[in-house]
Order: sequence, then structure tokens, then C-alpha cells
Amino acid sequence: MVLVAVFGVALLVAVLFSSLAARTVLSTSLLFLVGGALVSDGFLGLIHITPDSDIVAVTADLALFAVLFTDGMHVSFPKLRANWKNPARALGLGMPLAFVGMVLVTHYVVGLDWTTSFLVGAVLAPTDPVFASAIVGRKEVPAKLRQLLNVESGINDGLALPVVLVLIAAAGPTAGHAEASLGKITLELGLGLALGIILPLLVISLVRIRLLGAEPKLQPLLTLAIGITLYGLCHLTHANPYLAAFSAGAVLTAASPEARTAFEPLGEALAELAKFAALLVFGALLTPQLFGDLSIGGYVAVVLAIVLIRPASLLISLIGTRFDRREKLVAAWFGPKGFASVVYGLLVLQSGIPQGQEAYTLIAVCIAASIVAHSSTDVPIARLFHVEDLAGVPADRDAAEVPHSKEAGHARA
Repeated sequence: MVLVAVFGVALLVAVLFSSLAARTVLSTSLLFLVGGALVSDGFLGLIHITPDSDIVAVTADLALFAVLFTDGMHVSFPKLRANWKNPARALGLGMPLAFVGMVLVTHYVVGLDWTTSFLVGAVLAPTDPVFASAIVGRKEVPAKLRQLLNVESGINDGLALPVVLVLIAAAGPTAGHAEASLGKITLELGLGLALGIILPLLVISLVRIRLLGAEPKLQPLLTLAIGITLYGLCHLTHANPYLAAFSAGAVLTAASPEARTAFEPLGEALAELAKFAALLVFGALLTPQLFGDLSIGGYVAVVLAIVLIRPASLLISLIGTRFDRREKLVAAWFGPKGFASVVYGLLVLQSGIPQGQEAYTLIAVCIAASIVAHSSTDVPIARLFHVEDLAGVPADRDAAEVPHSKEAGHARA
């Protein structure tokens, strides 16, 4: 109950300061992160959470599922087909370059072995503009820039996951069974995709039967029921829940636009709650001991990951595009590490691999630093595009010729 009370107080404070946060470098995400750290064992000692606590994995898992489910519901397949080249560059060239850069820094600067270094690179490869909402959620920002950041972040979580799982298998006690693990991972991804497509289509077909259907006030709960059922089925069948969530959201929108419209307010609110809960719990893990356990080389790697590796890799991938210099620099800077990296980092820690604790410490500090750096710079940078009225402006859903960002439409992260 202490954790529930702490979350309630943090939520109240975040809502009261959300208008101010939308206009300044303050961010609600940072409030929850700092709040979690303050009430943890490292400071006030009100809540006691360790990385192996069930609540850590559950909240991060739920947050990522909820964010991807609502994110998928704003994918427009026709618009995506018409505007795929720039995101393809970021995913096909920028992401691999960032991965390789992080691997080299982790091995030569931090001193981890090659397999673990590859694992750290894969965990920190996904980006998440949930912490840069003033950029991706405003129509004043060029559509092609918003599109790039949205599509990149919506897809790279799923691209990184198989690599993370295979590397964990290669680094751990089951290293000799990597081929079997690859087959298992492929099966889980395929099953997740199948469930994400079949379940929404089945429910939509049932709704269209004359004797069935939801009354208006209950229509949002229909989509919520699909999400809850899908989450449960994925964990019961060991299907990949993240690929299932994103694909289910996209299929729902394509097959039943009215379902998206009815669910949108409720879905975004639930995704926000899940996100804030995960940030509070993750913040509770950021104890002084955690920061003290990271070596000097680890801190150098964190700085390089944020200010050099991601920016340089994306700038290279955008050579020859029609982005102007300002747009390229903004796109290169906003590569925050988010919930996917939190979930994958916990998988590394709980895998029992030889250097898992060292890898997790580096990952956790890098995520925390990224949240602080990116969520506190989105408003100042948004003003470069003449985004003036940042508080109380609803996100531009349809004008974004792109999939919805993981944060647009609410108080900025």
C-alpha cells in the first residue's frame, strides 16, 4: 500500500505541474523518475524494490505493451507506404551503426567481453520518443521529421528483441543451444504476430453480427478487452507480447477505425498510467549504490552513447536526404532510451549471464541519463520550429502523416 500511496502522490504532483512542464525544461517523466529514487532504499526508504522484484518486470512489461498497443492504433498503412524511405534509412543503416558503435565502446572503454558488449549494444539500440513529445506531437514540426522519429521508434523495439534474446542465450549457460534458442525465438515472434492479427479480426467479426455489438458507452471497453485478452494469451502461450501489441493496434485501426476513435481517450490515459508506474518503479532502482558501481569507463560510455553514437549514426544515415541541417540535428539528438531498453535490460540482469550485473548497471544509468537529457530538451528545441503554445494543445493526430508517437496528446513526458 505504501507504493500505491507514493504513486498517487506522484501522480497528483505530476498533474498539477503538467502545464508548467509543457512550457519548460521540467518534465513529468523526470518527476516520476526522481520521485521513485527519493522514496527508495537509497534515500527515504519508504519502498523496498530490487531489480529481481516481480513488480519491476511486471510494470515495465505492462508499460511497454500498453504503449505499443496504443502506438499501433495510430499506424496508417497507406501513409506509411508512401513515406517509408527516411525511416528505412534510420532502421536499416542508422540503427546498425549505433549498435556497432555501442558494442565497440562497451568492449574497449568499459571492458566487457564481446558477447556481453553485443548484448548491451542491442539493448540500447531501440529509441523511444515518449520522452520527446514536444517534438513528435506538434504539427508545427515538419511532418517528415515527426514521421522519421515515429516510425523508427515504433519498429526498432521489435527489431532489437530477437537479437537480445539470441545474445542472452549465447552468453548464458545455454550457449551451446543457440540454434535451438533461435528457433524458439522465431516461433515466439511468429505466434505473437499471428495472435496480434487474428484476435482483433475475430472480435471485429463478432461485433458485426446483428445480435451482437457494444452500446456506445461500453465501446471503449471492447478494445480494452482485446488488449487484456491478448496480453494474457501471449504470456500463456509464450508468444511475443510486444509484436502482438503493435500488430493488434495496427490491425484494429485498419479494420475498424471507429474502434480506434472510441478507445483513444481511454487508451492514452491507461498508457500514461502504465508509463508513469514503470518510471516510478525504475526510479526506485536508481540508488546511490547503483551509480557508485559504474566505473569511470562506464560513465564515459554513457556520455558517448547519448552525445556521439546515436547522433553520428543517424546523421550518416540521413546523408543525401531532403532534411535541412536543423532537422537532421534534431532527429540525430532525439534518440532516447525508453521502456524497451528497460525491459530488455531486466532480461539481461535476470538471465544469470557472467557479466549480467555489470551490463545492467551500464544500461540502467544510460537509460536514466537519456530520460533526463531528452525529456528536458524537447521544449527548448521545439521552439526552434515556432512551437509556442506548448501547454494544453492537443496532439495533431491526423496531420501527422505518420504513426502516432508514443506520447503525443498528453502532458509532455
